[in-house]
Amino acid sequence: MEAKHRKILGMSLTAALWLGLTVAAWCRPPAAFSETERRELAQMPALTAEDLESGRFMSDFESYTLDQFPLRDKFRGLKAQVHYRLLSQLDNNGIYFARGHAAKLEYPLQEASLDHALKVFGQVHARYLGDSRIFAALVPDKGYFLARELGYPAMDYGALAEKMEQGMPYASYVNLSELLTIDDYYRTDPHWRQERLLPAAERLCAAMGVPGPGNMTAVPAETPFLGAYSGQAALPLKPDGFRTLQSDWLNRCRVLNYETGEWGEVYDWEKLSGRDPYETFLSGSVSLLRIENPYAETDRELIVFRDSFGSALAPLLCRGYRTVTLVDLRYLSGAMLSRFLDFHGQDVLFLYSTLVLNNSSQLR
Repeated sequence: MEAKHRKILGMSLTAALWLGLTVAAWCRPPAAFSETERRELAQMPALTAEDLESGRFMSDFESYTLDQFPLRDKFRGLKAQVHYRLLSQLDNNGIYFARGHAAKLEYPLQEASLDHALKVFGQVHARYLGDSRIFAALVPDKGYFLARELGYPAMDYGALAEKMEQGMPYASYVNLSELLTIDDYYRTDPHWRQERLLPAAERLCAAMGVPGPGNMTAVPAETPFLGAYSGQAALPLKPDGFRTLQSDWLNRCRVLNYETGEWGEVYDWEKLSGRDPYETFLSGSVSLLRIENPYAETDRELIVFRDSFGSALAPLLCRGYRTVTLVDLRYLSGAMLSRFLDFHGQDVLFLYSTLVLNNSSQLR
């Protein structure tokens, strides 16, 4: 009889918990953004006959309920602990840990994605860059250093680099991978650390025939840095240190944000306390920027087609250029560039990470 009562009590508590969570899910206003995952959350889909018939409504509704579930971050953390600690699984949500770093599985090599990226780059070259000196460089993701060494599946980085070189015969390829190690990346984030990029910047500047950044000072920020993988892994991680490189010539540079029409500094200090401190570098994901260096050692100009990795590296290339223009083809179509830029034989650098090249549908 006592066992029966315990069973009934357990079932009652479970039902009460489930009912409470359900009521909370329907009564609380839906959140728009997940601070831990750094992404927008699904919202309640519109109920239409077309979406009901196609099944899209139920699919979107499922995404909505999963994203808006009460105590979602707590349950995500519990799930991660079960995956890593109890079940001894090697990854959770595609995030794994190795040599003190959180990294994301990026496998296999998506050749169709790389083909799309090369097509976009080729169209930009054909439209605008006939009289430019063109360079290209790859930024390897953390799996390049970790995955194969530790037995995780990894894309064929050699094949990616070879195909990129063959697909861009109009560009001189600059190898940065051999200059980098896993310690040049944040432990909790996919991005590289700016204070470790002087050798890469010097090699690029030497290839392009301009002065390198020279001596710079790494200045630590008081704000600790927890990168994107800390939220995606759903586990408490020790923050990274965050440093910016500074010098007299870089501190005098000014940056025009074409989206806002406003001038600012190379470092957007307000972003240090925002959702993603990495956006301190050139304000983060901006479609079009121009850095002007009035004290440049030459009158040359550079255009950098880049993703987010370029935000940390591009400022280090400015010493030898009067202007450095940054274009992000994820947010600005190549067909529209002539509306904003005057192409007249500037140096050009295509600087892209393997993460974007292997998921290039956003390039246009």
